This record gives sequence, C-alpha cells and structure tokens, in this order.
Amino acid sequence: MSKVVLITGGSSGIGKAIGDYLSSRNYTVYGTSRNPDTIQNSLFPLLKMDVCNLESIESAISELIEATGKIDVLINNAGVGITGPIEETPTEEMKKAFDTNLYGPINVIKTVLPYMRSQKRGHIINITSIAGYMGLPYRGIYSATKSALEITIEAMRMETLQFGIKMTNVAPGDFATNIAAGRYHAPVLENSPYKEAYSSTLKMMNEHVDHGEDPSKMAKVVHQIIENENPKIHYKVGAPMQKFSIVLKRILPDKVYERMLLKHYGLK
Repeated sequence: MSKVVLITGGSSGIGKAIGDYLSSRNYTVYGTSRNPDTIQNSLFPLLKMDVCNLESIESAISELIEATGKIDVLINNAGVGITGPIEETPTEEMKKAFDTNLYGPINVIKTVLPYMRSQKRGHIINITSIAGYMGLPYRGIYSATKSALEITIEAMRMETLQFGIKMTNVAPGDFATNIAAGRYHAPVLENSPYKEAYSSTLKMMNEHVDHGEDPSKMAKVVHQIIENENPKIHYKVGAPMQKFSIVLKRILPDKVYERMLLKHYGLK
C-alpha cells in the first residue's frame, strides 16, 4: 500500500505543489484547507481544517484515519505571513501569526502522534523559513514564529525518536506563491516615523516573492526527504545567496551582519 501523506495548507502555493508532485509519484495524498468546498480541480482530496482550531484538527485527522487506516507522513505547511514595524503591529495580529505558524503545527503534531506511535513509525516534515534563521527588518514577527517552530521541533524530535518517529525541518527562501496576498501587513501610516523605510522594504519583499523560485523545487526536495531512510534534521531550499546568508550569520560578527542586512534593504 502506498504511503499516506497529509499536507496542511494543501490548496495553494508550496503545499499544492508538494501534493501534486507526490500524487504523481503514487502516494496517497490528502491536503487540508479552511474552505475546501471553494477549491476546484485539486488532484488530491482536501479535508476541512483550521490549524487554529483544535476540534477542527481532530476532526480532519479522524476523517483521514477512517478513510486510510494510517498516516505515514505529515507535512506541516499551513502558515501566514506578517509584516510591519513591530511597534506599529497590533498585538492581536502577532498572536494570530503565532497561532497559525507555531501553535497550529504543534497541535497537528500532537494529534497525529498517537497514531504514528501505534504504527511504530511516521515522518513529520515542517515547512519553516530561511527567515527564521535571522531577525529581518519589518518581518520580525514572521521570523520569530518560524524560528520558534524550528527550535521546538529540534526538542520534539529527540522526545519522539524512541517511538520510531522522524521529524525534519525544511526552510524555504523566496518562492513564487500567493503568500504576499494572504498575509497581514501593518498599513503604511502617513504620520509614521517608519513610513519611508517600511514602504520601500515592503515593496522589495513583494518583488522577491513575485520573482521567487518555482514551488516544484520544494516539492522535489520534500519527496527526496520522504524517500530518505535517514534524513537530516534541517534542510534549506532557495537561492544560493539566501542559503549562504545563514552561513554568514554564523561566522560574521553580529554588527557586521547587521550592517549587511541594513545595506541589503537600503536602510542605511
């Protein structure tokens, strides 16, 4: 029987690309969406799930197990973007971002773990972000949510290895998806002291996404990870300079690295 894969946020972007690719490789793929009835022509079934609602998570997982009898791979992909000067970003919006990008994936993992433990096997892949390896101006909260997920999974992985369960983090750089359209961004306020800097940085971020890489590249990497009997803990997928920026952060003095980021975003 083919491996059963569940992809949260499988209706668009990276999640859809992964689902389409795995379906073509004869995996049994299910995705999730908050509104699956509005999605047409999906190559794989979509279950109704809101990762911010525990009852919704439990219902979707139960439906999957009833249909397939098992879950081999969970891909935590659902997430939201958030931008803005931290001083001007509403606390409620920050909490929403953490609910979706951190607590949501954790609750999905907690729900599938009993099934994987009874199977004595399972693989949980978490889509994080290269932005989670550094504090980026006007993207600080997003960076924080993804960084928190990376560190949480490092700990959770060690806790669950004894049950035959693997956990892997995959950090993408900029990919051509619709994430910019769906994210929360603090408005550029006329009287804001951040107006000029934030406005130019926001424009640059949108351009990076518009000219990002093809999501099928992520799909192929995820497929390779699933097929690997002994996958690494961390993978980075993106343009060479984006991946190299993580290396630079490790080797450069803090203020030198900060100046590099300021120059990149035109903030100095």
